Amino acid sequence: MSNIAKRVRSTREGIDRTKLYPLSDAVKLIKERATAKFDETIEVAMNLGVDPRHADQMVRGVCNLPNGSGRTVRVAVFARGNKADEAKAAGADIVGAEDLVERINAGQIDFDRCIATPDMMGLVGRLGKVLGPRGLMPNPRVGTVTPDVAGAVKAAKGGAIEFRVEKAGIVHAGVGKASFDADKLTENIRAFADAVSKAKPTGAKGTYIQRIAISSTMGPGVKIDPATVMGGQGAA
Repeated sequence: MSNIAKRVRSTREGIDRTKLYPLSDAVKLIKERATAKFDETIEVAMNLGVDPRHADQMVRGVCNLPNGSGRTVRVAVFARGNKADEAKAAGADIVGAEDLVERINAGQIDFDRCIATPDMMGLVGRLGKVLGPRGLMPNPRVGTVTPDVAGAVKAAKGGAIEFRVEKAGIVHAGVGKASFDADKLTENIRAFADAVSKAKPTGAKGTYIQRIAISSTMGPGVKIDPATVMGGQGAA
Protein backbone atom coordinates (compact mmCIF):
# COMPACT_ATOMS: atom_id res chain seq x y z
CA MET A 1 0.00 0.00 0.00
CA SER A 2 1.41 3.43 -0.96
CA ASN A 3 2.03 6.16 1.58
CA ILE A 4 -0.83 8.21 0.11
CA ALA A 5 -3.24 5.26 0.36
CA LYS A 6 -2.14 4.63 3.96
CA ARG A 7 -2.69 8.29 4.82
CA VAL A 8 -6.17 8.33 3.26
CA ARG A 9 -7.08 5.15 5.12
CA SER A 10 -5.83 6.51 8.43
CA THR A 11 -7.80 9.77 8.06
CA ARG A 12 -10.99 7.77 7.58
CA GLU A 13 -10.50 5.63 10.65
CA GLY A 14 -12.86 6.47 13.47
CA ILE A 15 -15.44 8.15 11.21
CA ASP A 16 -18.83 6.48 10.81
CA ARG A 17 -19.88 7.33 7.23
CA THR A 18 -23.56 6.75 8.08
CA LYS A 19 -23.69 8.81 11.27
CA LEU A 20 -24.85 12.41 11.62
CA TYR A 21 -22.42 14.05 14.05
CA PRO A 22 -23.07 17.10 16.21
CA LEU A 23 -21.29 20.11 14.69
CA SER A 24 -18.71 20.39 17.49
CA ASP A 25 -17.76 16.71 17.16
CA ALA A 26 -17.51 16.97 13.37
CA VAL A 27 -15.18 19.97 13.58
CA LYS A 28 -12.95 18.11 16.04
CA LEU A 29 -12.77 15.04 13.78
CA ILE A 30 -11.90 17.14 10.72
CA LYS A 31 -9.22 19.17 12.53
CA GLU A 32 -7.57 16.01 13.91
CA ARG A 33 -7.33 14.55 10.40
CA ALA A 34 -6.04 17.66 8.61
CA THR A 35 -2.43 16.49 8.64
CA ALA A 36 -1.18 17.73 5.25
CA LYS A 37 2.02 19.80 5.06
CA PHE A 38 -0.03 22.93 4.31
CA ASP A 39 -2.86 24.66 6.15
CA GLU A 40 -5.88 22.85 4.72
CA THR A 41 -9.08 24.70 3.87
CA ILE A 42 -12.21 23.60 5.72
CA GLU A 43 -15.14 23.26 3.31
CA VAL A 44 -18.86 23.04 3.99
CA ALA A 45 -21.21 21.36 1.50
CA MET A 46 -24.98 21.64 1.83
CA ASN A 47 -27.51 19.63 -0.18
CA LEU A 48 -30.59 21.78 -0.72
CA GLY A 49 -34.12 20.83 -1.71
CA VAL A 50 -34.08 23.01 -4.83
CA ASP A 51 -33.80 22.63 -8.59
CA PRO A 52 -31.71 25.62 -9.73
CA ARG A 53 -32.87 25.12 -13.33
CA HIS A 54 -36.00 27.00 -12.19
CA ALA A 55 -35.51 30.72 -11.63
CA ASP A 56 -37.60 30.69 -8.44
CA GLN A 57 -35.35 28.01 -6.93
CA MET A 58 -31.98 29.68 -7.49
CA VAL A 59 -29.95 30.18 -4.32
CA ARG A 60 -27.30 32.87 -4.31
CA GLY A 61 -25.90 35.22 -1.72
CA VAL A 62 -22.97 36.42 0.31
CA CYS A 63 -21.84 35.57 3.83
CA ASN A 64 -19.59 37.65 6.04
CA LEU A 65 -17.58 35.07 7.97
CA PRO A 66 -17.12 36.44 11.51
CA ASN A 67 -13.59 35.05 11.73
CA GLY A 68 -12.52 35.52 8.13
CA SER A 69 -11.78 32.80 5.57
CA GLY A 70 -8.05 32.54 6.26
CA ARG A 71 -7.17 33.07 2.63
CA THR A 72 -5.71 36.07 0.85
CA VAL A 73 -8.33 37.44 -1.54
CA ARG A 74 -7.26 39.46 -4.57
CA VAL A 75 -9.89 42.04 -5.54
CA ALA A 76 -10.40 43.77 -8.89
CA VAL A 77 -12.59 46.87 -9.13
CA PHE A 78 -14.16 48.57 -12.14
CA ALA A 79 -14.35 52.25 -11.25
CA ARG A 80 -13.30 55.71 -12.39
CA GLY A 81 -12.31 58.95 -10.70
CA ASN A 82 -12.99 59.31 -7.01
CA LYS A 83 -14.47 55.80 -6.78
CA ALA A 84 -11.26 54.35 -8.23
CA ASP A 85 -9.28 56.26 -5.61
CA GLU A 86 -11.58 54.97 -2.85
CA ALA A 87 -11.14 51.39 -4.06
CA LYS A 88 -7.33 51.72 -4.07
CA ALA A 89 -7.35 53.25 -0.61
CA ALA A 90 -9.49 50.36 0.68
CA GLY A 91 -6.93 47.83 -0.53
CA ALA A 92 -8.13 46.77 -3.99
CA ASP A 93 -5.39 44.91 -5.89
CA ILE A 94 -6.44 45.96 -9.39
CA VAL A 95 -8.50 49.05 -10.34
CA GLY A 96 -9.40 50.14 -13.84
CA ALA A 97 -11.95 50.64 -16.60
CA GLU A 98 -11.30 50.00 -20.33
CA ASP A 99 -7.74 48.97 -19.45
CA LEU A 100 -9.08 46.33 -17.05
CA VAL A 101 -11.42 45.02 -19.76
CA GLU A 102 -8.43 44.61 -22.09
CA ARG A 103 -6.46 42.89 -19.36
CA ILE A 104 -9.25 40.38 -18.70
CA ASN A 105 -9.85 39.73 -22.42
CA ALA A 106 -6.12 38.99 -22.72
CA GLY A 107 -6.57 36.22 -20.15
CA GLN A 108 -5.08 38.03 -17.15
CA ILE A 109 -7.70 37.02 -14.59
CA ASP A 110 -5.48 37.13 -11.53
CA PHE A 111 -8.13 38.00 -8.95
CA ASP A 112 -10.70 36.21 -6.78
CA ARG A 113 -13.44 38.86 -6.51
CA CYS A 114 -14.68 41.45 -8.97
CA ILE A 115 -16.50 44.62 -7.88
CA ALA A 116 -17.99 47.40 -9.99
CA THR A 117 -19.73 50.73 -9.52
CA PRO A 118 -23.23 50.76 -11.13
CA ASP A 119 -22.16 53.16 -13.90
CA MET A 120 -19.50 50.69 -15.04
CA MET A 121 -21.85 47.79 -15.74
CA GLY A 122 -22.31 48.72 -19.37
CA LEU A 123 -18.59 48.15 -19.78
CA VAL A 124 -18.43 45.10 -17.53
CA GLY A 125 -21.36 43.52 -19.37
CA ARG A 126 -19.05 42.83 -22.32
CA LEU A 127 -17.17 40.39 -20.11
CA GLY A 128 -20.14 38.22 -19.20
CA LYS A 129 -18.93 35.20 -21.20
CA VAL A 130 -15.50 35.44 -19.57
CA LEU A 131 -16.35 36.28 -15.95
CA GLY A 132 -19.75 34.53 -15.72
CA PRO A 133 -18.53 30.90 -15.98
CA ARG A 134 -15.86 31.67 -13.37
CA GLY A 135 -18.40 33.06 -10.91
CA LEU A 136 -16.69 36.46 -11.03
CA MET A 137 -19.37 38.60 -12.69
CA PRO A 138 -20.33 41.55 -10.43
CA ASN A 139 -23.89 41.27 -9.16
CA PRO A 140 -25.94 43.68 -7.02
CA ARG A 141 -27.57 40.76 -5.17
CA VAL A 142 -24.27 39.85 -3.53
CA GLY A 143 -23.04 43.41 -3.07
CA THR A 144 -20.43 43.43 -5.83
CA VAL A 145 -22.24 46.10 -7.87
CA THR A 146 -22.33 49.05 -5.51
CA PRO A 147 -21.41 52.73 -5.19
CA ASP A 148 -19.75 51.82 -1.88
CA VAL A 149 -16.68 50.24 -3.46
CA ALA A 150 -14.56 50.86 -0.36
CA GLY A 151 -17.00 48.91 1.82
CA ALA A 152 -17.22 46.09 -0.72
CA VAL A 153 -13.44 45.81 -1.00
CA LYS A 154 -13.03 45.74 2.80
CA ALA A 155 -15.77 43.08 3.09
CA ALA A 156 -14.10 40.90 0.46
CA LYS A 157 -10.72 41.26 2.13
CA GLY A 158 -12.21 40.67 5.57
CA GLY A 159 -13.87 37.33 4.89
CA ALA A 160 -17.03 37.90 2.82
CA ILE A 161 -17.65 34.83 0.65
CA GLU A 162 -20.11 34.43 -2.19
CA PHE A 163 -22.13 31.26 -2.68
CA ARG A 164 -24.27 29.93 -5.49
CA VAL A 165 -26.11 26.64 -5.75
CA GLU A 166 -24.85 24.21 -8.39
CA LYS A 167 -26.93 22.12 -10.81
CA ALA A 168 -27.22 19.19 -8.40
CA GLY A 169 -28.68 21.45 -5.67
CA ILE A 170 -25.41 21.64 -3.73
CA VAL A 171 -23.89 24.81 -2.33
CA HIS A 172 -20.40 24.79 -0.88
CA ALA A 173 -17.73 27.18 0.36
CA GLY A 174 -14.43 27.36 2.18
CA VAL A 175 -15.16 28.63 5.68
CA GLY A 176 -11.73 28.72 7.29
CA LYS A 177 -8.46 26.89 7.74
CA ALA A 178 -7.53 23.80 9.74
CA SER A 179 -5.33 26.03 11.93
CA PHE A 180 -8.40 27.97 13.15
CA ASP A 181 -9.61 27.31 16.68
CA ALA A 182 -12.54 24.90 16.75
CA ASP A 183 -14.82 27.61 18.16
CA LYS A 184 -13.97 29.98 15.30
CA LEU A 185 -14.62 27.30 12.69
CA THR A 186 -17.92 26.44 14.36
CA GLU A 187 -18.94 30.10 14.35
CA ASN A 188 -18.04 30.47 10.66
CA ILE A 189 -19.93 27.31 9.70
CA ARG A 190 -23.04 28.50 11.54
CA ALA A 191 -22.79 31.93 9.87
CA PHE A 192 -22.56 30.30 6.44
CA ALA A 193 -25.47 27.95 7.08
CA ASP A 194 -27.54 30.86 8.38
CA ALA A 195 -26.80 32.89 5.22
CA VAL A 196 -27.84 29.96 3.02
CA SER A 197 -31.00 29.51 5.11
CA LYS A 198 -31.91 33.20 4.70
CA ALA A 199 -31.37 32.88 0.94
CA LYS A 200 -34.16 30.27 0.70
CA PRO A 201 -35.95 30.91 -2.61
CA THR A 202 -39.71 31.25 -2.96
CA GLY A 203 -39.94 28.11 -5.11
CA ALA A 204 -38.30 25.78 -2.57
CA LYS A 205 -40.64 22.95 -1.54
CA GLY A 206 -40.36 20.49 1.32
CA THR A 207 -37.15 20.24 3.32
CA TYR A 208 -34.84 23.06 2.22
CA ILE A 209 -31.58 22.10 3.96
CA GLN A 210 -31.36 18.33 3.52
CA ARG A 211 -27.75 17.41 4.30
CA ILE A 212 -24.66 19.17 5.61
CA ALA A 213 -21.11 17.84 5.57
CA ILE A 214 -17.67 19.29 6.23
CA SER A 215 -14.25 18.23 5.05
CA SER A 216 -10.68 19.50 4.79
CA THR A 217 -8.77 19.79 1.52
CA MET A 218 -7.12 16.39 1.86
CA GLY A 219 -9.38 14.77 4.44
CA PRO A 220 -12.61 12.75 4.46
CA GLY A 221 -16.09 14.19 4.71
CA VAL A 222 -18.08 14.13 7.95
CA LYS A 223 -21.86 14.36 7.91
CA ILE A 224 -23.45 16.76 10.38
CA ASP A 225 -26.81 16.78 12.10
CA PRO A 226 -28.42 19.93 10.59
CA ALA A 227 -30.25 20.65 13.84
CA THR A 228 -26.89 21.24 15.60
CA VAL A 229 -25.95 23.79 12.95
CA MET A 230 -29.26 25.54 12.36
CA GLY A 231 -30.56 25.61 15.89
CA GLY A 232 -33.50 23.42 15.03
CA GLN A 233 -34.04 24.96 11.56
CA GLY A 234 -32.70 21.98 9.66
CA ALA A 235 -36.06 21.10 8.15
CA ALA A 236 -37.06 24.67 7.41
